[in-house]
Amino acid sequence: MNKIPLKFQPWIDARRRFKLSHAHIQMARELGMNPKKMGSIANQKQEQWKVPLQEFIAGCYFKRFNRSEPAEVRSLEQLIEAEAMRRKTKLAQKAKDTLVSAKDSDIAKPDSNASAV
Repeated sequence: MNKIPLKFQPWIDARRRFKLSHAHIQMARELGMNPKKMGSIANQKQEQWKVPLQEFIAGCYFKRFNRSEPAEVRSLEQLIEAEAMRRKTKLAQKAKDTLVSAKDSDIAKPDSNASAV
């Protein structure tokens, strides 16, 4: 795997630290949760009235989307790979467009070295 983008690193750390599944991470991301603030939500050992983090995320997701889990669960690694592919295709398309526009500008301009007879 290539380098991990900075926007995904906190989610990977949260998944490892709080033992969350790929589905829970995807639900939390869709809800717009901050991975750096999950420690304050997940302290049910100190505050027994709090539900575990996994149940909290699932409950919030059900309230917002009326579904128990996402239709298609994609891991962070799959998202990183998809984003890398998207960037490669975007770069290739940009290079292709640049090449085509350079050819068009060469065709549109008359040769300055050629003299009219």
